[in-house]
Amino acid sequence: MKILMTTHYFASHRGGIEIVAEKLFEQWASMGHEAVWMASDATPPPNPVGASRTVCLRSANLIERKTGLPLPILTLGALRTIRREITHADIVVLHDCLYLSNIAAFLFARLRGVPIVVIQHIGLVPYKSGILDALMKFADAAVTRRMLGKAGQVVFISETTKNFFSGVSFRTPPDVIFNGVDTDVFRPPRGAERRAQLRQKFGLEGNCPVILFAGRFVEKKGLPALRRMAALRPDYTWAFAGWGPLDPSTWKAGNVRVLSGLQGSALADLYRASNLLVLPSTGEGFPLVVQEALASGLPVVCGAETTAADPAMQGFVRGVPVYPGDDERTASEFVAAIDAVINSGAETENQSESRHAFVVARYSWRHAAERYVQIASRMIMRRTTARAVSVVAVPEGMSSAQATEEQILDKVLR
Repeated sequence: MKILMTTHYFASHRGGIEIVAEKLFEQWASMGHEAVWMASDATPPPNPVGASRTVCLRSANLIERKTGLPLPILTLGALRTIRREITHADIVVLHDCLYLSNIAAFLFARLRGVPIVVIQHIGLVPYKSGILDALMKFADAAVTRRMLGKAGQVVFISETTKNFFSGVSFRTPPDVIFNGVDTDVFRPPRGAERRAQLRQKFGLEGNCPVILFAGRFVEKKGLPALRRMAALRPDYTWAFAGWGPLDPSTWKAGNVRVLSGLQGSALADLYRASNLLVLPSTGEGFPLVVQEALASGLPVVCGAETTAADPAMQGFVRGVPVYPGDDERTASEFVAAIDAVINSGAETENQSESRHAFVVARYSWRHAAERYVQIASRMIMRRTTARAVSVVAVPEGMSSAQATEEQILDKVLR
């Protein structure tokens, strides 16, 4: 099967959507499928695996550099490349809707009759800017919901996102497939590993609690509220792993540490060096960092909206309301929840292992990749059947309305 997958960036951009795409790309290739990953050339592509390959789309990344909004602008040559790749695909998989590469791939696939799977990660992201917020709401109504309604299959990565789009008239019932976690990499400390030793590796204080944020430094992740949290608790060390225009290093706060370029085992060590993950974000589906933190044994304090992503997770995370436009109130309530966890004195090795065991049992990349292949196979079969209907007569004595796919396929095979 030739699977053409489209995202706005490659995984070297280090956003959650791109990391999910990378894991699926690797899994499909290891399963023997011809996986083709198409994204803008704003960041480098990964090395191909097996029969897989990557396609770089010529683009300009000015919008993200100026505003933090991840929206690469494609060239005309990139559009021609997308059209060419669509003609050779068995199935097209798009990660979210509001990226120009995905919109173009959607339109070309519709014109060619190639089955489309949309993996929708997020709902509507609120912005403080009234103009930007209004534009996003318009785009959601005019583009996202229309694409979801016309896609052959929609898959949500969380119950939160699925509920947000409950009013869409889907062609087929939408599915929910949770993202996976590499639980060999993201795990609690073992044996001789000690939190104090890991902290020395990152230049963190050895005694005071370390509160970790991991993600892009942008408004939707709650950076303004986090700045206030750090000011409210100068006795905690606030570690920020990521990058973006709202860089915490510019805050000139003595209790703030910024660590960039971490991924894989290095990021996993930082989880193990910390006491707690905090994520006051909005407009999320199911952030990978929450799953990674739980797999690493960490308690998590996140937005109440995020805890609804998977109801089974709610016993392992603490949800706190996020008040868009009121960073002081958000910070105050988050700090109260963080204090409660840190001061409870009940954190044990057994609790860390329980969180890890939950993730191992619940979130698997291999299982997710197989589910997508099952969906793709079903859609390709339906396409083949539809083509057969146009050239094969309906069985004698049966109206076209009465003929089932199985009967038609039986006639084709004979």
